[in-house]
Amino acid sequence: MWEQIAANRRKSILLVMSAALLLGALGWALGVNFMGRNGGVPGVMLALVVWLVMTLTAWYQGDNIMLSVAGAHRVQKEDLPQLFNVVEEMTLAAGLPKMPAVYVIDDPAPNAFATGRRAENAAIAVTSGLLKTLDRDELQGVVAHEMAHIRNRDIQLMLFAGVLAGAIVILAEGGLRGMWLGGGRSRSRRDGGSDGSGIVAILAVVLMILAPILAQLIYFAVSRKREYLADASGASFTRYPEGLASALEKISRAPQRLGGATSATAPMYIINPLKRAGEMAANATSTHPPIDERVRILRSMAGGGLADYERSYREVTKGGGVIPKSALQGEPAVAAAAAQAGQPAPQVAPAPVAAGPAPSARESARQVDDFFYRKDGYRKVDCACGTTLRIPPDFATPAAKCPRCGTLHDLR
Repeated sequence: MWEQIAANRRKSILLVMSAALLLGALGWALGVNFMGRNGGVPGVMLALVVWLVMTLTAWYQGDNIMLSVAGAHRVQKEDLPQLFNVVEEMTLAAGLPKMPAVYVIDDPAPNAFATGRRAENAAIAVTSGLLKTLDRDELQGVVAHEMAHIRNRDIQLMLFAGVLAGAIVILAEGGLRGMWLGGGRSRSRRDGGSDGSGIVAILAVVLMILAPILAQLIYFAVSRKREYLADASGASFTRYPEGLASALEKISRAPQRLGGATSATAPMYIINPLKRAGEMAANATSTHPPIDERVRILRSMAGGGLADYERSYREVTKGGGVIPKSALQGEPAVAAAAAQAGQPAPQVAPAPVAAGPAPSARESARQVDDFFYRKDGYRKVDCACGTTLRIPPDFATPAAKCPRCGTLHDLR
């Protein structure tokens, strides 16, 4: 995947420079509106300062900002052992130098994303709804998909995109609100419009209106091919495409909508968190490829390799390939030959999992709830009848009565 990694680096540079130009134009518009026709240059200088600050912020603190906006909480292995085991397995399968930090978002909507500057300081965040909805194979597929984003350096690209697009939107909205409140009208009246400043002011207003739209188009210009590549890599890590396919279906059909998602962070998630419930298709401005298409590609794979995904992608989309040639050169010869002949390759068994039975869905849900109860300061009291009492931190009564058997528990 080195071709894709290099392409993502080029896109990162192009994205930053495009955002600089757009911010400069927006600064000119704000300067003209609030300082008159001679205010364009100071406005551009101010916008470039904002661009530099936001770029440095994206590089040094962008991942923390994204995690904070999402409401993510870091967890340790003793909190959610199954999730940690899956992340450890997929770290080895992806060949990453270090296991990403693991975060959980307290939200019933199932979803996940990865963030960070590079593989050495990356993080994976999943929602509590995802842990309660998916079985182990499906969870492994989602984590493998996010590991692919980390390995392919997609996280660095989307980190810059999210922070810079958000800065452009904030500046444009601030300028428009200031204008509606009268900040630019007195200057326009003093200029009188006889020297063309009226036309310039109109162009500035149009630019302030269009800047957020252009920022989103820059965001969407980050090719959706990265999602297909992450699906392909994830399937090759687990050797079990059905796990990811089933997970995508469950996530897309969930009725809940993710509470902490914004238009700036939506492209980072495995499925668009701003979609309508049950939405499987995608339009031209969608941040993700059509979910039903991604599922069909995964389920049409005869094996778990990149060549299998390439063949399936061509069959489903009726278009060109998506996997770089350099990546396909390392595939087993039998899979490549099968792809060229249009025949199924031998089925590959799923990747081995850790020894011991996987916890049930009920046990997984209990582990997630226990973590957030502990984080919120709740005390856990186990009654002899099998009931577990959750005592809130502000509970003032010295004893609590079991609602099931009536036993009185001393809390002192």
